[in-house]
Amino acid sequence: MDILDQGALQRLFKKHSFMAVIHFAGLKAVGESVQKPLDYYRVNLTGTIQLLEIMKAHGVKNLVFSSSATVYGNPQYLPLDEAHPTGGCTNPYGKSKFFIEEMIRDLCQADKTWNAVLLRYFNPTGAHASGCIGEDPQGIPNNLMPYVSQVAIGRREALNVFGNDYDTEDGTGVRDYIHVVDLAKGHIAALRKLKEQCGCRIYNLGTGTGYSVLQMVQAMEKASGKK
Repeated sequence: MDILDQGALQRLFKKHSFMAVIHFAGLKAVGESVQKPLDYYRVNLTGTIQLLEIMKAHGVKNLVFSSSATVYGNPQYLPLDEAHPTGGCTNPYGKSKFFIEEMIRDLCQADKTWNAVLLRYFNPTGAHASGCIGEDPQGIPNNLMPYVSQVAIGRREALNVFGNDYDTEDGTGVRDYIHVVDLAKGHIAALRKLKEQCGCRIYNLGTGTGYSVLQMVQAMEKASGKK
């Protein structure tokens, strides 16, 4: 369903009785957002406004929102925690997430019957243990692991590593990677939090530990047995 299709959303909420909504819908490629900012603002912002209005009209006031650590912008300190300032976003994708967070916070402040949990993802990666769901994008991958996986299976000849002079142990960039299954568990925990009439709460979803590009490559080499 297209989140911009107001009629379809209305019909969905009329047909079903929802206790809460987990809002994942939106565009999510950082690089693409720089090239197509209006698409990102239209889908992410307008879509969210429509969803919130329809939720309100149907008395559904419990929300889990899929946000992003991009709302922090360039870090003022590390590791990032929920108290870190937000808003210094460096791309339209991050800005759209920040604006949506502000909308939801304002809504919860204006109407105390609303409850929302804003989950700021770091770098989701990995696959379900069944192998049925994983990272195998049709288009250009948005993060490191699909590139590494494509090299491991022979679809891609080599991995290009950009940057070797970062202030890290091996000179390559460090990211906090969270497994998609752990991410899913975080959303279940957020739904439980809503039952406490929690108001608006914000949580980072990450491991709290960073791994460099080369460390991730080495982990894949070990797991796959391929260089």
